[in-house]
Amino acid sequence: MAAHMMKHNNELSHLERADSTNSESPSEDGNFTDGVVALVQKEIGGDLKSLKKVSGLLEKLTLENKQLEEQVLTVSSSVPLRVSAALSAAEESRVKLESLLEKERLLSNTLQQHLQGSQVWADSIGQVLGQLDTLERHMKYLQCLARIEELSDSIQQYLMTNSVWDAVSAIDRMASLDMGLRESGCSHLQAFLRETLRFWHKILKDKLASDFEEVLTQFHWPFISPPTQTLSPPANAQELNSQLELLVSQLLSLQTSDDLISEKKETPSRPGQSQTPPLSLPIQIMLLPLSKRFRYHFTGNRQTNNLSKPEWYLTQVLIWMGNSSNFMDEKIQPILDRAGAKVNVELCRGLLTLAQEKLAHDAPRLLYDDALFCHLVDEVLQFEKELRSTHSYPRAYPGILHILLEETVLQKWLSVERKMAVEKVDAMLSAEGAWSSQYKDITDMDELKAPDCAETFMTLLLVITERYRSLPCPRAQLSFLALQKELVDDFRIRLTQVMKEESRQPLSPRYCAILNAANYISTVLSDWGDNVFFLQLQQAAVSVGEDILGPLGATETGRLASLEESLFEALLALLERLRGDMLGRLLDAVMRDVKEKAQPYCKDRWISLPSQNDQATMSLSSSACPMMLCLRDHLLQLQQMLCLPLFQMFWQGLAERLDSFIYEDLILYNHFNEGGVAQLQYDMTRNLFPLFGHYCKRPENFFKHVKEACIILTLKVGPALLLCDVLKQSEEDDGLLNHQQSSPEAALNELGVYKLAPSDVQILLNLRSAWLNQS
Repeated sequence: MAAHMMKHNNELSHLERADSTNSESPSEDGNFTDGVVALVQKEIGGDLKSLKKVSGLLEKLTLENKQLEEQVLTVSSSVPLRVSAALSAAEESRVKLESLLEKERLLSNTLQQHLQGSQVWADSIGQVLGQLDTLERHMKYLQCLARIEELSDSIQQYLMTNSVWDAVSAIDRMASLDMGLRESGCSHLQAFLRETLRFWHKILKDKLASDFEEVLTQFHWPFISPPTQTLSPPANAQELNSQLELLVSQLLSLQTSDDLISEKKETPSRPGQSQTPPLSLPIQIMLLPLSKRFRYHFTGNRQTNNLSKPEWYLTQVLIWMGNSSNFMDEKIQPILDRAGAKVNVELCRGLLTLAQEKLAHDAPRLLYDDALFCHLVDEVLQFEKELRSTHSYPRAYPGILHILLEETVLQKWLSVERKMAVEKVDAMLSAEGAWSSQYKDITDMDELKAPDCAETFMTLLLVITERYRSLPCPRAQLSFLALQKELVDDFRIRLTQVMKEESRQPLSPRYCAILNAANYISTVLSDWGDNVFFLQLQQAAVSVGEDILGPLGATETGRLASLEESLFEALLALLERLRGDMLGRLLDAVMRDVKEKAQPYCKDRWISLPSQNDQATMSLSSSACPMMLCLRDHLLQLQQMLCLPLFQMFWQGLAERLDSFIYEDLILYNHFNEGGVAQLQYDMTRNLFPLFGHYCKRPENFFKHVKEACIILTLKVGPALLLCDVLKQSEEDDGLLNHQQSSPEAALNELGVYKLAPSDVQILLNLRSAWLNQS
């Protein structure tokens, strides 16, 4: 066995030497040795009986070593074969590539020679094709000329044979040919065609217009004065109606060529003006005599052309609209409808064109005369109102208001409105009855008790609103809204200045009138904020208002867009501040007077008053009479001078201050016996509270401190001592919650005390002289 062990050790030594020979680093040698040692320990261990496994382990390792050597030999022999095969394939690919490149060079040279040989043929063919293209264009040019000559000859022939409809059709085809050549570069051909079209169109149009005017004359057109019903219809009325319809239809068929020759486009849009199509040809002819009359009277040196009398030409236009309405509705409009022409109120549109041209000419000449400019604006607004209401002119079509929206004219309008408004405000504030209400003797109409100056000012703003309400441009409307807000803020500043002058006498009628004025303006602005018109302006302000109303923050824009705020929110906040300040001054003045009258009452000897049992009947303390009379007089006076909402705010604020004053300066300042407590409770519940009972059902709810103090002070000795124990126990517990005992708040609530804190109640309990020695 020892020999066997020696053999095993020799073989292990041999393995270690072989491993050390093949290792690349000392670390790898150490790792291999450790692995061998671990393997021997695993297979044999420290048991000598396990040495018989050595031969089997040696055979197993020898077999594995042989297999590894065979794998290494196999791999090392196959790698050169693969590399050789790859090199062979690469060489073969290179040879093929060179062959292909050679073929490409040969083919390229052949193709280049072929192209050089065919260039001559290509050049000659290109010349021929160019000649063919030129010939084709010349042929088309000649065909267009022939077509123009053919149509021209046809029109001439139709006119000679009086075939008007055929002539109209030929002119329409010529107009279509003209529109087809618009993209062509043949300027001479276009000019020739346009001149030919204009020539034949004028001949046919003049012929039809002459016939149309003759027929209109037989219908007594134009109606300069109101048509009389006494005129009997002409004998050939049916024939005239037929001729009228025929001529109107033929003139409508010439509309395309007429627009083309005149190069009429839709009217360019002004601020607030929507685009409208050109007038139809029959209406243009019907307008000619009216247009002549209009220009005769309202241009040049005629006496009727007076800058100070814009109502003359505006009224004339409305008169002609009214005089012609029946004829247009009964005779012309049905023909237009049957012809499929999409027109309506055509004559009104034409007459408005005359008024627009005249107004656009006169308006800039009046910019330096405020009186004439104001008169012009008034007349234009009145004209627009009558046009939309009396003559039912569609709002989709522009009237004449857009002329006033030109930038220079609009700025002048705003300037004049501002100037006139400021002058009127100055006049109304300096008027004798500025601070009195014209409805003061009418109870039902004087709820807000607004002074004349405030009511006149808001009427002024309302008039401005009505003036710009019908403007077709939201930006212009927002400009007037900005002016109104500026005027309101200026009036608020004036109210503040007058208020400061009157602040020394806050109980004067004028001071109360100023307060009513601020409240009235705030109320009206709040109502305007919910008005549909101003809500629409609010939406417009979100999109375009920054240029006019100033920059709007993201929060303000969001609130305006969601209708959480109104356009007048900033003004309402300033007016609310003014109202609150004035109410505070008013309350301060009343409380100073009340406190002065209440001094004897507060210093009364409450601890030595006789018991209730010793008195036959209870009566108001004599020292309280001046205070009660003062309160009564002020309440009655201010009820007459303040509007109802303000008076409610006043008496509630007065009750709150009075409650604190009596509680702090009277109750907490004195000690009470049983008679004193009874007298205090009687004075409060039977005299003070009823003073405010005229304005609410439960006035004691506005005197919580006084009411609850009376409850505590009027407790009997037993309940008072129990309450003292509860409060003391609560202090000893130092805030720890004890579910077995009632909390002081619960005990107070059972007595009806909710406002006073336990500490305040403890102070009140110490004010009763009867309990001082027992508590």
